Amino acid sequence: MEVIELRQTRELAAGDTLVNVHGRRFEVTKLVRVGRGIRVHYLTPEGDPGFFTAAPDAMSRVAAPIVVGSHAA
Repeated sequence: MEVIELRQTRELAAGDTLVNVHGRRFEVTKLVRVGRGIRVHYLTPEGDPGFFTAAPDAMSRVAAPIVVGSHAA
């Protein structure tokens, strides 16, 4: 099962994977500060670029990285 984290826009980084409510995934490629907001550039699964602008405290759904070997034996 995939773990989805909620993060504020200010916590996003290039390389993060955003997940929408339908399960589509979008790779964050760049973040740019614009006025009081943050413009998030991304690639769709088909490779098309896009962007949206959000408030720094807006929440986004991010696929959590899988950590291998982190359990106790």
